[in-house]
Amino acid sequence: MSLLNNMGIVYALLGAAIAVLFAGAGSALGVGIAGQAAAGVVSEDPSKFAKVLVIQLLPGTQGIYGLLVGFITLSKIGLLGGGAADVSVTAGLLILAACLPIGIVGLISGKSQGKTAAASIGIVAKKPDQFGKAMLFPAMVETYAILALLISILAVTAIQI
Repeated sequence: MSLLNNMGIVYALLGAAIAVLFAGAGSALGVGIAGQAAAGVVSEDPSKFAKVLVIQLLPGTQGIYGLLVGFITLSKIGLLGGGAADVSVTAGLLILAACLPIGIVGLISGKSQGKTAAASIGIVAKKPDQFGKAMLFPAMVETYAILALLISILAVTAIQI
């Protein structure tokens, strides 16, 4: 089969790739930003390792969300079930569009959550007893990643192949 006969599946795979790559990149950037702050705190006070590690890990969820949408997409088009479905160009483009929310929001929110987590790590450095409050700031950024995850899952699963 030629590439032109399979453009639907190509578009669907592009959507899955965007979900995984962009959201994963956002998480990598965010965890890296928070990790720099965490390393500074631990170098001064190793007893704060567990608290700052938990905060550092928060931006990593966007990558998981993108991976989830990628798996759902691959399952939808039959690539995880043994053989690829016959995906029309229209369905492929719809799947691509459905994957964009978690990809784009995951990229932006992962990096933003990393910056917020770094600031929260600063709170824990000075006032370890405020750990619970410090967790709330990066968790607020998480809300938008969850909303993007929800819309991507609902959209991908609703598309008829």
